[in-house]
Amino acid sequence: MTARHRPARAAAALALVALTGACAPSLKVMTYNVRYASDEGPQPWPSRRAAAVAMLRRVHPDVVGTQELLQRQGDDMVAALPDYRWFGRDRRGAHADEHMGILYRTDRLTLLRQGDFWLSDTPDAVGSQSWGTDLPRMATWGEFALRSDPRRHFLLIDTHLAHRDVDAAARDRAAALLLERIPTIARGVPVVLTGDFNATPDSAAYRRLAAAMTDAWGKRPGGMTFHDFTGVADRRIDYIFLDGARAGGATVVTDRPGGVYPSDHFPVTAKVTLLR
Repeated sequence: MTARHRPARAAAALALVALTGACAPSLKVMTYNVRYASDEGPQPWPSRRAAAVAMLRRVHPDVVGTQELLQRQGDDMVAALPDYRWFGRDRRGAHADEHMGILYRTDRLTLLRQGDFWLSDTPDAVGSQSWGTDLPRMATWGEFALRSDPRRHFLLIDTHLAHRDVDAAARDRAAALLLERIPTIARGVPVVLTGDFNATPDSAAYRRLAAAMTDAWGKRPGGMTFHDFTGVADRRIDYIFLDGARAGGATVVTDRPGGVYPSDHFPVTAKVTLLR
């Protein structure tokens, strides 16, 4: 190749990269700790249900990784939002306890495969727990195809790590297990990891995940997410991590429909572009 041809060839290559990026499919992802359903206390689910539905209707994410979801909450939301479905079993393998339920828009996505595992030394043992946690912790996953381009698949994996201060080492072990298991499940498709990690950005668990995957906030400081129904969030513990995809902007959703916060966590959304 002569010298005078190199600039033209390089310019063409850059144009192709730009065109590929522009044409790559994107979707709106949300991570959302719904706060488990209760009928007592100052923030019972019946008083929050309409606000949760209104928030989801306005934001209209394509796929949502939830935490603390009880079956009746998932059923309530899809009954009010008929273009959504949800799946998952609870942390004890049934439907009486909290789920890492995944909601998705059936007009946008086709669910191809689904499964789960436990964050323990025996991940395939239902309800198992290790590392001193006080409750079983798990991950739920689904592989989806885009209806607009059925050749494009991605894996959404959703989790909720141990919550106590003494569980820092357990959270780090759980992060390591997630990174170990994801490649086998994903089988080469892009991965979106959502969850309430109960870990701030200065924690070992966060550093481990951020070293292997991309935080949807990129290099920007992420927004605070836990507010305990006050509306004033004081820590960042809810995340969207990516592999084989990039985020075109992450946002904390602070909706308060009818003056009611849907949860004690603010959801986080990101526009995610699949790169393979």
